[in-house]
Amino acid sequence: MTEMIPLTSENVELCIEIYMNVFNSEPWNERWTYERAKERLSDLLHTPKFLGLLFHSDHKPVGFIAGNSKVSDQGLTFYLAELCVNNEMQGKGHGSKMLRSLEAELQKREIKSLYLLTANDGLAEAFYLKNDYVVNEDRVVMKKNLLKVAKG
Repeated sequence: MTEMIPLTSENVELCIEIYMNVFNSEPWNERWTYERAKERLSDLLHTPKFLGLLFHSDHKPVGFIAGNSKVSDQGLTFYLAELCVNNEMQGKGHGSKMLRSLEAELQKREIKSLYLLTANDGLAEAFYLKNDYVVNEDRVVMKKNLLKVAKG
């Protein structure tokens, strides 16, 4: 049975290792250090209107989900900044259960919608599509690199 508790500064340490393991592995292959992951999650934790949930099963951390609500012209919307499931527990329905728990909590708080960013055409996109999320055709993600890469 999975237990859900609020993500707080007291238990954020449990999330750092999960975060690093998930995002330093396929398909992301990022290079998170302990210090950077801790800063990322601590910054998120201190974002106005933060909501984070930590999930346990048999006293082991399964994963966490975190983000913050924002005001829009339609009311409150929620930005899902992070969803991480422990690598050994992926593919067993935990991520979908975590999303449903978050959605139920957001509905209780009268939050009207939820949005997120994820990689194109990969397992993460397929996961969200499977959970009834849709690509927002009204928006585009844009980016500009500010640091020049040295050519050697």
